[in-house]
Amino acid sequence: MAALALAIPARAAQEPAASSGEPALFDAEGYRAARYRSPIKADPAPAAVIDISAALALEPGRDALFIDVMPAEGGLRDPVSGVWRLTREHLTIPGALWFPETGRAPVDTELWQALEAAIGEARLAAPDQPVILFCRTDCWMSWNAARRLARAGVGNVHWLAEGTDGWHAAGRTLVTAVPVAVPAARILQQEH
Repeated sequence: MAALALAIPARAAQEPAASSGEPALFDAEGYRAARYRSPIKADPAPAAVIDISAALALEPGRDALFIDVMPAEGGLRDPVSGVWRLTREHLTIPGALWFPETGRAPVDTELWQALEAAIGEARLAAPDQPVILFCRTDCWMSWNAARRLARAGVGNVHWLAEGTDGWHAAGRTLVTAVPVAVPAARILQQEH
C-alpha cells in the first residue's frame, strides 16, 4: 500500500536560524517550526508515505483513520470547553477527524494528547488500522504530525503529502469540517 519512508536528511534537522532574527525553520528534533507552507523533499521517517492513489482506494473511517491537522486559520479554541470558534469554513476529506494545530512545533500538549487518545480509541475496534495524516500540499504540519506519532511508537502511520488538494484534484468531494473539541486537561481529569 505504501512504501516505507527513508530517513530524514540531516540538513533539514540542522537548518540554522535565519540571521535576520527570524525563527529557525526546524527545531532541534528536526520538526518544521516556521513557514509551514513550503515544498517538502524529506520523508517523515519512521512514518510511511502513502500516495494519493492508495489513499483514494481507502474508505476514511472504515479502512483507515484519516486525520486532518490543518490549522484553524483565525480560529480560537475555548480553553475550558475545548470548542473551536472558527472565522472561516474548512473543507476536508469525508470521514476524517480534524485536529487543528497538532502539526506545529512545538506541539500543544493538550491537543496532542487528545489526538493520541482518539487514535487509541479507534484502534480498540481495529488495532492495525492505518492512520493517515494530512493537511494540504506542501504543508509541513501533517509531515510533523506523522513523524511525531511514528516516533512515539504508534504503528502503521502514513503521511498523505497531497492532502485535501490531491483528494479534490482527483475528483473527490470535500466536506465542511468540524474540529474535534479538546477540553482543558483539568476537565478531562475530573471526568475520569
